Amino acid sequence: MNCPCGSGASFADCCEPVVTGARPAATAEQLMRARYSAYATANVDFLTDSLHPEHRDEYDPEGAREWAEQSEWHGLEILATDKGGEDDDEGTVEFAATYTYNGEFQRYHEVGSFLRADGRWYFVEGAPGVRRPVVREEPKIGRNDPCPCGSGRKYKRCCGA
Repeated sequence: MNCPCGSGASFADCCEPVVTGARPAATAEQLMRARYSAYATANVDFLTDSLHPEHRDEYDPEGAREWAEQSEWHGLEILATDKGGEDDDEGTVEFAATYTYNGEFQRYHEVGSFLRADGRWYFVEGAPGVRRPVVREEPKIGRNDPCPCGSGRKYKRCCGA
């Protein structure tokens, strides 16, 4: 079985050892991937255990179980990470998870905060992800500018057609 986190590896070689407790997550991203896989496999015990102890009072494991079991999980995309490496004690992981719940396709975008305590990574909290504008590295090509392919024609009559 391929790992639900989308790594391309098998579940047994990727997230399963983290989810079952056979080995701890080495990075914040690895914990994020394991948490997604735990939702996809409805492993609420791991979701509870991987949540930072100071934030467990707010957690609803039965609600999470119901949501996980009634959703069809499509994939996880890691959009960005900041710190959260093997030598760090904190980090953030920005991700987008896609799933279908009650027949409706959803894309959930979040920036998750992670802390390492006693050598173990924990999920602390998540904030909604914000779509960032596309920043061009080169100037925008106008319709009447020469085509960048070098044909000598206007962009609108060449590659921009």
